[in-house]
Amino acid sequence: MTAAKKAAQAAGDGEPAGREAAELELARQLAERAQAEGLSLTGPGGLLGRLTKVVLEGALEGEMDAHLGYAKHDPAGRDGGNSRNGHRAKTVLTDVGPVQVDVPRDRDASFAPQIVAKRQRRLGGVDDMVISLVAKGLTTGEVQAHLAEIYGAEVSRDTISAITDRVLEGLAEWQSRPLDAVYAVLFIDVINVKIRDGQVANRPVYVILGVTADGERDVLGLWAGEHGDGEGAKYWLRVLAEVKNRGIRDVLMVVCDGLKGLPDAIGQVWPQAITQTCIVHLLRNSFRYASRRDWDAIAKALRPVYTAPSESAALDAFAEFSGTWEAKYPAIIRLWENAWPEFVPFLAFGKEIRSIICTTNAIESLNARFRRSVKARGHFPTEQSALKHLYLVVISLDPTGRGRQRWSNRWKGALNAFDITFDGRLSTGRK
Repeated sequence: MTAAKKAAQAAGDGEPAGREAAELELARQLAERAQAEGLSLTGPGGLLGRLTKVVLEGALEGEMDAHLGYAKHDPAGRDGGNSRNGHRAKTVLTDVGPVQVDVPRDRDASFAPQIVAKRQRRLGGVDDMVISLVAKGLTTGEVQAHLAEIYGAEVSRDTISAITDRVLEGLAEWQSRPLDAVYAVLFIDVINVKIRDGQVANRPVYVILGVTADGERDVLGLWAGEHGDGEGAKYWLRVLAEVKNRGIRDVLMVVCDGLKGLPDAIGQVWPQAITQTCIVHLLRNSFRYASRRDWDAIAKALRPVYTAPSESAALDAFAEFSGTWEAKYPAIIRLWENAWPEFVPFLAFGKEIRSIICTTNAIESLNARFRRSVKARGHFPTEQSALKHLYLVVISLDPTGRGRQRWSNRWKGALNAFDITFDGRLSTGRK
């Protein structure tokens, strides 16, 4: 028995720790053998491709055994009706490139394999790879070139488009899925995308990110702004009513960027919800009116305003700021005065809630992903293609699931503070 076979036998027969050691030893031996034979790890004819072929063909033979009820060369299958009928070669695109596999056949053609189904030309991981590349902003042509260069695979642009178009049904279901009964916070923001509708022009796409009662991140949907009333109360009332109809009974706080008509719409849909201006956006908008050389000084002068222990202390700090900067930048003063009613609510809360609302703007990282992908993509031919692209970004946010756990852990302290501050309203929404 060869060393590789002994390692394989140990991998199948030992305890978990022993199997892991044997598997590592087997992998090391295979890599050394490939290196000695001049095989590359990836690419056409590479080690991973050969191993993938062995695994797939082994699984297919196992499926055939289960289908017929006996193993290959088993005397029990003699003169028993249906039997094996050779193989047919088939090339499938995998994560490691194209792999040719020999698919077993049976005499009455009733065998329907699952691991590589009939007429299937790609394994699931390839579709996931294409979606991930498109979500990062690559065009169909760039994805095609990437697959050809890295994996030696010829995939047409139509195939790539067909893969991504499959998410459209998922997009419709996702956009209308039932939502939780209670959300601690909803973050509302906008991202501008270029859409070629006659001529290329910026169109707003609004996104709502919710924080559930368990501290999990939940992107509730994407809405393309309409011409005319795209940012008005009428539009927002329609969007929020849709969200409410999907199951949201109560929202503790809504954080937004002072969008026109939004506070009134929020009050009509969830009368108990507190509308809070996003401090990060308020500071960012302030800098737009100032010379870059004054940004540090303005930031330092505004800090006592949004870190004040109470509204009265914030008013005193803002009066001092106005006395220093109003003559030079009156637009900044007017900006803060107009936003004041939606700025002050969080000043009544403790540091746990303040830190979440003020210093860790939950939607910023999401919008950064959106903007990076949209910038790489350029513009979109239709509104639907833009929404599909942004949805691909959403579903590729956390493929491993580890980010979700870290994100929810960060919210534990704030969620306890929310539950106490809002008299247990959040507890009714816990799973």
